[in-house]
Amino acid sequence: MKIDTATYRSSAQTLETCPPSKLPEFAFVGRSNVGKSSLINMLTGRKELAKTSSKPGRTRLINLFEINASWTLVDLPGYGFAKVSRAAQYEFNINVSAYLTQRESLKHVFALVDSRLEPQESDLAFIQWLHSHKIPFSVVFTKIDKSSESATQDLSHQFVEQLKSWEVEETRTFSCSAKTGRGRGAILQFIETHLPKKKKKTKGPKISTSWMMKPERLAPPEG
Repeated sequence: MKIDTATYRSSAQTLETCPPSKLPEFAFVGRSNVGKSSLINMLTGRKELAKTSSKPGRTRLINLFEINASWTLVDLPGYGFAKVSRAAQYEFNINVSAYLTQRESLKHVFALVDSRLEPQESDLAFIQWLHSHKIPFSVVFTKIDKSSESATQDLSHQFVEQLKSWEVEETRTFSCSAKTGRGRGAILQFIETHLPKKKKKTKGPKISTSWMMKPERLAPPEG
């Protein structure tokens, strides 16, 4: 998929304030220090589409970006290390869960996991929650440029095995690096396969134009 346009559409605090949409939505969510904003910018090819910060937990709203006028990328508030009160974190979780379970235009969730860490219970619990609510999802292992390939594969394998113990089977995974761009094509191709197929213009029957040909000149009558 080639990204021709990527524009900010709106931000909302709750499901009720999310704008109505006829476009399919693909949401990205993860712990607040997982590198979500950098990954979104890498996928869209826009350096500052999603605001990045050295301080985790800056995404406080449901942010919607329209891509190619054909689908919507949704940047959801993270969970985990955000430096806010427990009451505020609870409010974030309530708003995010309402969006994930009730948003009719939501087609898929990309759950981001830091590839450098051993399986974290918060990540496992969130993905198990998605599974239990029958929300289509994939796991995206981020920051794969920060570790060796063998270490990344080992921890990714551990995570998938841990999910099985949480009764989450057959998990689709992606491995990405916002720095190198690795994994970008795989995710965009996956999204493209889940977009509505564009109707091809049907050609009508070929119309004969023989009647438009000039008639042969008739010879003048004799006599």
